[in-house]
Order: sequence, then structure tokens, then C-alpha cells
Amino acid sequence: MRYRTSSDRPDVAARLRDALLGASFTADGLLELLGAPAYAALARSETVPALRATRGDTPLDLLVRLFLLQQPVPHARVAAVLPVEACLESGWLTRAGGDELAAAVDVRPYGGPGGEDWFIVSDLGCAVGGAGGIGRRDEGVVLGVGGASTTLAGITVRTPVAAALDLGTGSGIQALHAAQHATRVTATDLNPRALHITALTLALSGTPAADLREGSLFEPVRDDEKYDLIVSNPPFVISPGARLTYRDGGMGGDDLCRTLVQEAGERLSEGGFAQFLANWQHVEGEDWQERLRSWVPRGCDAWVVQREVQDVNQYAELWLRDAGDHREDVADYQARYDAWLDEFEARKVKAVGFGWITLRRTGAAVPSVTAEEWPHPVEQPLGDAIRAHFDRLDYLRDHDDAALLEAHFRLGAEVVQEQVGLPGAEDPEHVVLRQNRGMRRATRVDTVGAGFAGVCDGTMSAGRILDAIAQLIGEDPVLLRDRTPTQIRLLVEQGFLEPVR
Repeated sequence: MRYRTSSDRPDVAARLRDALLGASFTADGLLELLGAPAYAALARSETVPALRATRGDTPLDLLVRLFLLQQPVPHARVAAVLPVEACLESGWLTRAGGDELAAAVDVRPYGGPGGEDWFIVSDLGCAVGGAGGIGRRDEGVVLGVGGASTTLAGITVRTPVAAALDLGTGSGIQALHAAQHATRVTATDLNPRALHITALTLALSGTPAADLREGSLFEPVRDDEKYDLIVSNPPFVISPGARLTYRDGGMGGDDLCRTLVQEAGERLSEGGFAQFLANWQHVEGEDWQERLRSWVPRGCDAWVVQREVQDVNQYAELWLRDAGDHREDVADYQARYDAWLDEFEARKVKAVGFGWITLRRTGAAVPSVTAEEWPHPVEQPLGDAIRAHFDRLDYLRDHDDAALLEAHFRLGAEVVQEQVGLPGAEDPEHVVLRQNRGMRRATRVDTVGAGFAGVCDGTMSAGRILDAIAQLIGEDPVLLRDRTPTQIRLLVEQGFLEPVR
């Protein structure tokens, strides 16, 4: 079902945008007005510092109180800054009684990756998405920016594409990002309220409208439609019931995430990427990596990165707090907690993993599927690093060991060497190569691997470098050529070495 709404008036959104920008109601303007501590507190849904910082009479003070802090403001003061009647008619504002006006939605400045002044619209009290206790129990509530949404935006591959699909768009954050590099953007959601909010987000951010469609998962997408990019921050929470549309997918266990991944392959154009956030069950007697590999559709390379694991008790507590159940009757809270544990026990689930799943449609005869655990800090945005990962897979598939020895490589950006051993020892116990960019990996190498990586500057072939090392250490060059390609492949795959094309 395609979504249309008569209340999304782009002329009013354009006038409102001009007024907001004119008052410096931007991410930079807020930081300057509030100061770093109050600005950071807002991201935690704490409003008292911002209330104290906006006791002045400037237009920016008024807009922060109105749209971010949901405080009623005298009509006359609002009229001096905003097109009041148009905003009332279009549903941006509402009458609060007496001679005061209030915001009908939360409007939050959001800085784009290129310095763009964007605005994310969400339901009142729900501007900060994620498991932090949103303070509202409405089933169809629409959240704003949270850690999950910014993580997905950061890992998404940002190359120019013809068509992008944002599945489960929510407040439209991923659609907003995709519109910067996709000719056509389609955004879907089961919740019609979310599609309305997305339309407002795009219009207020000065971005062209997306093709908005109502429905679950791929239901609104025709069988013949293909996309170069599919992104989704789905309702991935594994819960004993679909209480909140934005987080509970309504399927048992991790079936929603599995279905999303499995059905994405046939919707991708050749070379296209699908990128998701997901939760998955750690089931007793099963290897979680094998479980995730079984989700990958045919004809797709995949890279699964598990960022965090929680035991079932921690997981239940996290999402019970998200719904505010910890603030309710103790008996009700305990009953809900018990229901979560019953569900996990019935499914033999001992823990829940969270992470990223990236698919790429490939014509390779044998696709590559990597599932790994990486809980360590990374450098966002990671989109370029993820695209480079799949480029390196193609390179390694196309080069056998003989071709690898004829190839030229250079050391990756900001790779350093660490030597580990006892103080005063003549030789280190082992050598570690460490990245200071992207995934920030670290890997052990032997002395040959360390020497090889250190010499790689693109001028000599891998084989010639190994011959020189063999002469230096007194080893048979033929044997060294035979045993080293495996180590070279690992260093290339993980980005420590880059092929010189």
C-alpha cells in the first residue's frame, strides 16, 4: 500500500525550515546556546540543564523550549518567529489552552555528514531512540535518533546508486541519508504514523520526498523491483509479544531478522548492498556463527559482525526498562520479566547477540560468508571500510597464490607494529600489527610477516620481497614462497595490506 497524506504540505515545511535556520536552530546553534554538558544531557533525555540554559528571550531560546523541551509558549512570542497559522493548520503546532501554543511533534536538529542542517521529527517524548526508557507506552509511537540509527547510518556504504530502500523507516533517518546518494528512495513501514513522520523529516530537512509505502518487511515491494542499496534498523527485539511496534517485530524469536536477511537477496541488484542491524539467539547446542551463516541467501557475500552479547536476564531487563515497566507495579514487572524468561527457556536460548549484517549480491561461483565477533572500538563512519572489505574479497578470489606473489601491495593507512616480550629480551615473543583506522584490528604475525608488511610500498612484487627476506634469514626462497601466501591473504583480507591495482 502506497502512503499518501494531505497534511504534509511542503510549502509550510519550507517556511518552517527557513524560520528555524534563521534563528540558528541547528546542531551547532544548540551547542553554542546550551553548552556541551546541557547538550549532552539532552541526548540522554534529561531536560533540566537545557531548561536552565534557555531562560532568555531570544528566538532560539523559544524554539528550544517549544520543540525540544515541549514547553508551552505564549502565542505572541511564537508568532514573532514562526508562521503560526500555517503551522497550526498543518499540525506542527497545537493550542495548549489560554493564549499558549505547544509543539505537536518533537523537532530535533541533526547535522548531516557533509555539514547539512537536517531535522529529525518524532513523537513527543520520543526524540532519543533506543533502550533508554522513552516514557510513552503507545503501541505505534515513532522514535527519533538513537544509537542504533546512527550506527546503521555510519556503517552504510555511501556510493551513488539508482535506487535505495529503507525498510522500516521509523522517523526517516536512513531515508534522509540515502537521499544524498540515491536517485530514488523508497521507504516502508508497517506503522502509518511512521510514514507520516518520515514525510515531515524529509520535507523539513529540505530533501526530496521519498516513495512511502505501508506494509511489513518486503510486502510493499513488487517482485520485479530491484535495489542497489537496502538498509533496515528493524524491530529486532526478541520478546514474548508485540507490545511496541517500533521494537517488537511480532515474530517468534529472531525469525523477523532471519526473514529480513533471507528475503533481501532477491531484491538486490547485482553488486548491491543490504545492511541491517539485528539481534540473534544463542541457542544451547548451536554455534551462533553457523546459525547466522544459514540465514545468508544464495548468491550473496556476507559479513556478520557481532558487537555485543547479553545473557537472557540482562536482555530482558534492558527492554523492560525501555518500555518503562520498571516504573510500574512490582508484581506486573516481575510477571513480565518471568514471561521473557519463559520464552527464552522454551527456545533453549542462553544469550542474545547484537550486531551488523551486510550482504552484497555477487556473481561469484562460491560466495564468501564471514561471521565474527568484534566487541572492540571502531572508527565511524565505516561505510568505506565495509565497501573495501568486499572489494578485497573480489581481489582474493581472482588471484591464486601464484598471482598473489606477482602482485604489488602497500601497507594500509595508519598501521603500526608492536613488539611484545620481556624487558631486555633480544627477540620479542610475538609481533602485532595494529590498525588505527576503520575496524581497528590487531593481528599477530611472525617475523617474516612483519618484515614483509614493513617493506610493502607498492614498488616490488610480493615474490621479490620474499626472495629478499629468504636471503636475509638464510631460508630456502622456494619454501618461503610456498608457506607465506596464506599469511598474505589474511593481511589483505583484514585490510593491513592493500593491493596496488
